[in-house]
Amino acid sequence: MHYRRLGRSGLKVSEISLGAWITFGSQVDEQKASNLILTAYDQGINFFDNADIYANGLAETIMGKAIRGLPREALVLSSKVFWPTMPGPNGRGLSRKHIMESVHASLRRLGVDYIDLYYCHRFDPDAPVEEVVQTMNILIQQGKILYWGTSEWQASQVMQAFAVAAQYGLIPPTMEQPQYNMFHRKRVELELSPLCKEYGLGLTTWSPLYFGILSGKYNDGIPEGSRASLADMAWIRDRITPERLTIVRQLTALAQELDITTAQLAIAWLLRRKEVSSVITGASRMEQLDENLGAAEAEERMTEDVLEQIEQILGNSPEQED
Repeated sequence: MHYRRLGRSGLKVSEISLGAWITFGSQVDEQKASNLILTAYDQGINFFDNADIYANGLAETIMGKAIRGLPREALVLSSKVFWPTMPGPNGRGLSRKHIMESVHASLRRLGVDYIDLYYCHRFDPDAPVEEVVQTMNILIQQGKILYWGTSEWQASQVMQAFAVAAQYGLIPPTMEQPQYNMFHRKRVELELSPLCKEYGLGLTTWSPLYFGILSGKYNDGIPEGSRASLADMAWIRDRITPERLTIVRQLTALAQELDITTAQLAIAWLLRRKEVSSVITGASRMEQLDENLGAAEAEERMTEDVLEQIEQILGNSPEQED
């Protein structure tokens, strides 16, 4: 496992991390989740991503139980705040009240004294950026979080946070968590990349396989038991279009030539970007975890020739679009 600095901070995170979204508390029960976390840790993963909204808090509870026997100092744990998790009009958003109450609830569920990375899960137009930045600084001063960041904020919104931090002498965001994959790339490559270079922002990206589609498992239909086959996952089926499947089949053929899997090709393609501090992967089975971990070694196959072949297959270079 390779470790990368989280932006310009001194913190090092595994370049491949394990996230709890969709799986923990829904697709994966407590025992399986524990086995996945412990195996991931044994394989060198130190960053485990979570959020208060995942499985209505159950994902945090499950992760908290799984890490009890692990050295807390060796782990980088994250959580997030924004979505409705409590009753009343103040039970959501980024007001100081909701942030404070949410971080305390996450700490209880995770069973830890502090959270390493704490994200504003979305931008809140009803909460002044000054209030958000000040609240995150209070939490850092209290030792309840170590670093704070954003998730799915527009570049201009992240810049507002940096401006407020500079104006009041506060700690700016250290990281942003955007969706980034072969089908969803413009925001990272054109909008966030300049911020990474100018401000030292680190990216912890999610959905590297575009909800499993870039793994190639839907190339010949929707397998029984897969996420897309579940009744409440119709939104994934809507994304499995003939056009995308044509592209993934070509990527699969290229991956076979390189003696790696389609999923490893997709993750290794992300790891080529130096702005990416960690690629957050998901797994509901041990085989998926092992396959994802193999992408670290597959990164060395991302030669200029291979990257050019991938660009020709994708046909969606943001630079060419503009």
